[in-house]
Amino acid sequence: MPALFRRPDERFPVSANVETLEFQSEARQLLQLMIHSIYSNKDTFLRELVSNASDALDKVRLEAFRDKELAADTEDLHIDLEVDPGARTLTVRDNGIGMSRDEVVTLIGTIAKSGTAEFLRKLKDSQGGQDLIGQFGVGFYASFMVADKVTLLTRKAGETGGTRWESTGEGTYTIEPVEDAPQGTTVTLHLKPEDTEEHLYDYASRGKVVEIVRRYSDFITWPIRMAPEGGGEPETVNSRKALWARSQSEVTEDEYTEFYKHVSHDWTEPLETIRLSAEGAFEYQALLFLPKRAPFDLFTRDRKRGVQLYVKRVFIMDDCEELMPEYLRFVKGVVDAQDLSLNVSREILQRDRQIQLMRRRLVRKVLATVKSLMADKPESYTTFWSEFGRAVKEGLLDDADNRDAILDIASFDSTHDKERPTTLAGYLERMKDGQEHVYYLTGESRAALENSPHLEAFLAKGYEVLLLTDAIDEMWVGSVPEYKGKKLQSVAKGQVDLDADEDKEAAKEREEEFADLLSWLTDQLGDAVKEVRLSSRLTTSPACVVGDEYDLTPTLEKMYRAMGQDMPQVKRVLELNPAHPLVTALRTAHAEQRPDLAETAELLYGAALLAEGGDLPDPTRFVRLLATKLEKAL
Repeated sequence: MPALFRRPDERFPVSANVETLEFQSEARQLLQLMIHSIYSNKDTFLRELVSNASDALDKVRLEAFRDKELAADTEDLHIDLEVDPGARTLTVRDNGIGMSRDEVVTLIGTIAKSGTAEFLRKLKDSQGGQDLIGQFGVGFYASFMVADKVTLLTRKAGETGGTRWESTGEGTYTIEPVEDAPQGTTVTLHLKPEDTEEHLYDYASRGKVVEIVRRYSDFITWPIRMAPEGGGEPETVNSRKALWARSQSEVTEDEYTEFYKHVSHDWTEPLETIRLSAEGAFEYQALLFLPKRAPFDLFTRDRKRGVQLYVKRVFIMDDCEELMPEYLRFVKGVVDAQDLSLNVSREILQRDRQIQLMRRRLVRKVLATVKSLMADKPESYTTFWSEFGRAVKEGLLDDADNRDAILDIASFDSTHDKERPTTLAGYLERMKDGQEHVYYLTGESRAALENSPHLEAFLAKGYEVLLLTDAIDEMWVGSVPEYKGKKLQSVAKGQVDLDADEDKEAAKEREEEFADLLSWLTDQLGDAVKEVRLSSRLTTSPACVVGDEYDLTPTLEKMYRAMGQDMPQVKRVLELNPAHPLVTALRTAHAEQRPDLAETAELLYGAALLAEGGDLPDPTRFVRLLATKLEKAL
């Protein structure tokens, strides 16, 4: 029994055929929110039910193609709508794939797989909330916004027996076997009384139902049928025109928006619509959408990705991963190919050369669209990057062919402007004369990076530094050597040479003056650092810890260890500021061979670790040494 449902105590009577089961507490909370009308636009319940029915029809046709032995009737696939004003019921019926008894328990509403607790948290944090239902896969439960009771009758294609599910949403539901159920699923809503002040309209009215269908579901390719007023043969009430097959001038923005909501289960309008058509040896059409906000599962392991694949307007599969790379998993839409087999499988797609060519063109089109937003719709671009930038940057690791295109559309925080991120192109325009590198610093937060000692000399000399705080930044910077001929250089790695030519002689003299101290410190701290040297990147801090050019950063080390990888210790370099009074005093004390210098060296190294936000190897010892030194200083 899934976690969502549990068997009731003995106080719930159970007959031989009818079982009464209890909703999990979080599901009860969600149903109560639905029942008490958290959404102002209640019309959209019907879009969710029709969308579910459409998916069921797609799936039964696909299964019939794949399994020639399947005992399924696919002669007249359609959706029926039926109203009974006297009984105040609305019925949505399809002859699609249907559900088995176990699937009814585990899949209905997909609420068990969609993170109910996260849904409830988001709902409490949101202002209106109506954009959350589809995002969390609880569209079926939207029925309880307009109905006092919901009855579902279903039989899975190829099976002989059916199942009836019924609930008032008050904490329990009943489930029972039915011998003579037709193939598919029938959902009957026992409607609440009309209340226009609460945006609860007369959904037992044929006119109202047809109006909703034509507004939200007109593009669905399956016929949606409804009997005329007074009876008679059912009429098809939707146009059934595939949007991607119509010319751009024939489609309105409202139609695009409703189609996006259908394929994405998002209740907000898309950020941008992308159309693509290819003719010639391999023909296909694509209608893609960039969402306005990231789905809640964008960074979860069991997320779905990819667009829907059709062949000659026949649905083949949801979430076709072969058509869209992982880093563009948020792109929604449809691709309709003309020359693929209807029996195409994921294994065949992975090997198909035409699919690979199509994927490359789709990716280039998406990236080019984002680049056009930068110039034509900067506010839309800002929204896009704030929502999806972290995911897109994954492509810098996975997609070498489009790496330059991804860098062109990327934005990063920098020391140039605290409020507005910069593109790399903008960074290049502001580079100082003679500057050879694009400088960056990685870390956990902007605040931590702004206070990093590694920035001191760069800020003092007017160099702009990119501040990279996403976890993915730690990884891709090691794979991207340059941008438009300018090397990407970490200010916390390698030697930094910011001195003018006239300062180099003075630097050589300082090296000689501090040679003995540096040699002694290197020996003294040899277990922790590989070298102690003078720094040209410090102006106010006494010391900092840096890595060699190809060393892992401490943050990346932590990430690998958190993933269970056994990482060897990476020794780094301790750099000293020769102009700092503490360092010059330490040089004098060493020359005079004063006692307790070893502890001072240890404290200096620990302070440098803390200054960059690092972890002390032995915090207790550090505190004890510091207390002793302070005591002696008083």
